[in-house]
Amino acid sequence: MTETITTLPTLSPSRAADFKTCPLLYRFRSIDRLPERPTPDQMRGTLVHAVLEALFEEPTGTRTPERAAALVAPQWQRLVETEEGLADLFADTEAFLESSRELLGGYFAVEDPNRLEPAEREAFVQAEVDGKLVIRGYIDRLDVSPAGDLRVVDYKTGGAPREAFEARAMFQLKFYALVLWRTRGVVPRVLRLMYLKDREVCDFSPDAEELERFERTLLALWQAIERATAERDFRAQPSRLCGWCAHQALCPAFGGTPPPYPERVAVPPVPLSTEAEPATGRDE
Repeated sequence: MTETITTLPTLSPSRAADFKTCPLLYRFRSIDRLPERPTPDQMRGTLVHAVLEALFEEPTGTRTPERAAALVAPQWQRLVETEEGLADLFADTEAFLESSRELLGGYFAVEDPNRLEPAEREAFVQAEVDGKLVIRGYIDRLDVSPAGDLRVVDYKTGGAPREAFEARAMFQLKFYALVLWRTRGVVPRVLRLMYLKDREVCDFSPDAEELERFERTLLALWQAIERATAERDFRAQPSRLCGWCAHQALCPAFGGTPPPYPERVAVPPVPLSTEAEPATGRDE
């Protein structure tokens, strides 16, 4: 079990990517903690992730497309029972479930789950960086070869690589690679993005020098977050991703006004369980 580190501020790949994308979005999510209603794309991604996690609990040889399809309805029911409001999210729930089954077909087109046994699934990982920051997150799947090589696998349920989204996804995987390197002393051999909708796989092999540069980038990013927090200065940064933002009505770039800044806000360690995942993050 991973020991919880509580004495330092924390940062997840989602919140780091938020600040890189738009500092005001980071404020809305991490400081104001504004609620966000999940989108159908987000929930489809959450459901597919849940099914794939459950699929690997099945015995080898039984992990078939038919079995995955059969897991969709019970996994959705489990989600509905644990998260209020999901039952009313769709006008046609069966069409939503069928679209999820189609994405699972895309998974089987790029990988045979009967040929591997993941070392970890939905694995929580965290590491201290330079005595200043704890970085943490959940890895969809971690494979370990007999020789000890690590492969980090991330499932994507949106369309495959558009430049802005690909950069964010690879940022997330480098984040996990850095955590694994710092905690296990091993640089992952492969970082793998699996785009289920388009049935494509994107592999990247990092090295220690690159992860050292990435670590410096994260520390610089955190310094910028601390500075913005101290100055209460989180500015909107319009981009192509604005179309997916749930907070346009409060954004100055769209004629809105942010809510009053919360009083006595420290640089916030946000519990992972309360972090909203955008459609361009793990659920894309």
